[in-house]
Amino acid sequence: MLRATERRLSNAGIGDARIEADLIWMTAFEVDRAELYARFLDVPTGDAQARAEELVQRRLRHEPAAYLMGHREFYGIDLLVSVGALIPRPDTETLVEEALRIAAARAGPIAVADVGCGTGAIAIALATRLPDASVYAIDLYAPALEIARRNLERHGLADRVPLLQGDLLAPLPGPVDLIASNLPYVRADELPTLDPEVRLYEPREALDGGEDGLDLIRRLLTGAPAHLQPGGAVLAEMDPRQIASATAFAASAIPGARSRVVRDLANRERILVVQT
Repeated sequence: MLRATERRLSNAGIGDARIEADLIWMTAFEVDRAELYARFLDVPTGDAQARAEELVQRRLRHEPAAYLMGHREFYGIDLLVSVGALIPRPDTETLVEEALRIAAARAGPIAVADVGCGTGAIAIALATRLPDASVYAIDLYAPALEIARRNLERHGLADRVPLLQGDLLAPLPGPVDLIASNLPYVRADELPTLDPEVRLYEPREALDGGEDGLDLIRRLLTGAPAHLQPGGAVLAEMDPRQIASATAFAASAIPGARSRVVRDLANRERILVVQT
């Protein structure tokens, strides 16, 4: 059955077909990979086969595997995911690591804002590793905030990380030391060229960054000085092609600030850090 599922996925042009076949049957059985392999001699029940077939059909329509499974690991944390928010990517783990480095260099407890929080991935990763920090998770969209709420509850952080609904930094109750953001940065004219898994299923409002992809990032940088403590920093994830333009804009939006770039796991310029 696994091999048959693998062939169907492969024939549909889906990469890593064996891995995805494993994931589909793991989800159908509600087991991990080790238990799945230990059950190779079992005959699946009709219910399990029906669940697996439903998942295969959804995957053949290019629904992302993470949505089929209902969760995705991010920075060692298991997060619930669904169509209301962007699926967390490994690139964003680079942003978390840089935020933790900056936090370690500041004296005393700090305040952090995850702007455009989506699933709450950044806020949860930072709150977990900075137990004394005040962490805020902000998003404009109610479906994303509902997913973030479920993740915060799942990881015992619901009482510690306030969810704030509103536009960028507007909901913050006061200045913070770090602003961490993975805002939409796909150019509008590139949206139709995205993989169908992204184009057809992930929320457009979490992808569309306007004409050059920097609409929201420019607004964030413009508003940042009024919401940052002295010596605070803004971290913004973006397309490597946007780094030069964003750096130039930061110089005018936050006079006197120091900008630098952090590379992702593939050695691409991915995170702009602007420190006052």
